Amino acid sequence: MRGKMKKIRVGAGSAFWGDMLEPAVELVEKGEIDYIGFDHLAELTLSILQRVRAKDPTKGYIPDIIPWMKAILPPAWEKGCKVITNAGGANPEQAAEEVIKIARDLGMKGMKIGVVTGDDVFPKLNELCDKGMKFPNLDTGEEDLDRIKDRIVAANAYTGSDSVIDALKQGAHVVIAGRISDNALYVAPVMYEFDWDFTEPFVDKIASAITTGHIIECAEGCTGGMSNIWQAVPEPWKIGFPIAEFYENGETIISKAPDTGGLICEWTIKEHLVYEVLDPRNYIMPDGVADFTSVKLKEMGKNRVKVSQAKGKSRPDQLKVCIGFKDGFIGEAQIFFPWPDALEKAKRAANIVKERFDMINLEAEDVRFDFLGVNAILGETVPIKDLDYNEVGLRVAARAQSFEEANKVRREITHLWTISSVGAHMGVPSKPRPVISLWPTLIPRDEVTPEFVMKEV
Repeated sequence: MRGKMKKIRVGAGSAFWGDMLEPAVELVEKGEIDYIGFDHLAELTLSILQRVRAKDPTKGYIPDIIPWMKAILPPAWEKGCKVITNAGGANPEQAAEEVIKIARDLGMKGMKIGVVTGDDVFPKLNELCDKGMKFPNLDTGEEDLDRIKDRIVAANAYTGSDSVIDALKQGAHVVIAGRISDNALYVAPVMYEFDWDFTEPFVDKIASAITTGHIIECAEGCTGGMSNIWQAVPEPWKIGFPIAEFYENGETIISKAPDTGGLICEWTIKEHLVYEVLDPRNYIMPDGVADFTSVKLKEMGKNRVKVSQAKGKSRPDQLKVCIGFKDGFIGEAQIFFPWPDALEKAKRAANIVKERFDMINLEAEDVRFDFLGVNAILGETVPIKDLDYNEVGLRVAARAQSFEEANKVRREITHLWTISSVGAHMGVPSKPRPVISLWPTLIPRDEVTPEFVMKEV
């Protein structure tokens, strides 16, 4: 990477809805970045947001976009840093209106905001099913939607960089999208700046952008967060978010803003390279397919790692769709028992609850009994050691098809105050919560039509 090879610097501003704001602001102020991407969506987030929008048509976007843009836009506008976010969720148009209000209040006249839509395929599901199209469940193998058709609340396809690139070509300073793929936030500016397209000569280069996008898309996930070497990570309370310095030959250097906490080394990058990956030879994204086994990593100094030699394949003919459907309610409660004999008290309480469930004919599925502090995380994969614990919690949870049945779980746990051992401690049990389950499937690419409109402040 010598000479005057063109490069751009892209920062990752969030890993999830609810992430820290300060490191993102720090990136814009001190990171000398050209773009910053904000990922706020998980697989079922759209289902939640669609339900919110159904109650109030002016909602359905990620509410964090308002405080985030109030903090990010001033330094970004001053430094010429462009912002790309999927915080539009189920209502990108309204999210854009909220950002326009913020920009007007801040005096940012002339700011252009691209609004990307088209990922919502729920309105056409019935039409496609009537044509004979099947939507098999990628997890369970069920062939069609008959079992859940009347309970579907959302269906969103993972779209790629196409419309984001179009918006950037038209001069957008901010791009607000719905369910674009997480790493499209980073692939799009690279393809736009280097004038790459989806033809064969650029396949490996796009794979390199997908690879780097995957590494940085969870922000602190590659700068020392979620790490096996957590003990070596300095000052995680002020962890820095990553910067990817992309070069037009497809190589990247990953770093972070100066004077920030966290750690970037070959191992923190490797940890996130394999995160949420089923087949490392075929990491399938809407923009292409990356082969992680070809990637080379090299430390280039303190908190600097070069990523190179990525290989890939052309983008797939099908896109992933996450269908969310109503799937009953969860009833849950916890109660804690103190020393002495804390584990035996918790075990006896679990037996009492099981007997009570039989007596009241609880109609539930997926009933769980976990001993907090003993096996609540690892479950049946670890033995229960008969130790003299200081305290043990009993968590009982069950999924039922009705609110009433799920509520029985909560009510029965409260009885343990009076019919179990002395010294039981319990907070106020929460009400049953509705369950939205995931039906992952595929849809032909030509059935999804991403598009964008431009708004100006």
